[in-house]
Amino acid sequence: MRMKQDAELDGLVRQRIRGLRTARGWSLDDLAARCYLSPSTLSRIETGHRRISLDQLVSIARALGTTLDQLVESEADEDVVIRPQRDEARGMTSWLLSRDPGMTVAKIRITRPAPQHGSTELNVHPGKDWFTVLSGTVVLLLGERTILVETGQAAEFSTMIPHAFGAHDGPAEVLAILDHDGQRTHLRPTTS
Repeated sequence: MRMKQDAELDGLVRQRIRGLRTARGWSLDDLAARCYLSPSTLSRIETGHRRISLDQLVSIARALGTTLDQLVESEADEDVVIRPQRDEARGMTSWLLSRDPGMTVAKIRITRPAPQHGSTELNVHPGKDWFTVLSGTVVLLLGERTILVETGQAAEFSTMIPHAFGAHDGPAEVLAILDHDGQRTHLRPTTS
C-alpha cells in the first residue's frame, strides 16, 4: 500500500511540474535555464524516466515560483468543501477560505450587534485587519469612533487600536483578511 501511495505522489509531483511549466508558457529549455538543469533531464523527470533528487526538486520549485511543500503535498489530505463554523454565542458564522498559516481569508456572517464603546469586547492585537462588506452594514468600533461600513465598501485599520464589529440593522456578510493574531482574536470559538 505504501509503495502505491509513493508512486501516486511521484506521478502527481511530475504532473505539477509539467503543469506549472506549461501554464507559464515555458518550454523545457525555458525552465532548464531557470533551474540550471538540462532540458533532457527535465524531460526525463516530467515523464518519469528519471528519479528526482531533492536538490533538483528544490531548484525546480524555486524556478516555478512555488515551494517544495506545495509541489509534494498530497492531493487527498484535505477536504475541498469549506464548511461553515458557527459560533452562536458571538453571533458569527465563518468560512475559512484559505489554509495559509500566515494569513487567513474568511467569509464571515455577522448577526450580533456591535458591543458598546468601553466594552471589554474591544480587542487589541498586533497587525492590520481588512474586510469588505458583501451584504448588509457592519458597525466598526475603532477607538472612540463608530464607523458604518456598507455593502461594497471596505475597511482597513491597525489592530493596535481597540476595535470590534457587529451587524447593523440585520445580518451582514464580510470577506476578511486577517493575520495570525487577527484570526485568533476574531475567529476563535468562545469558551462557555
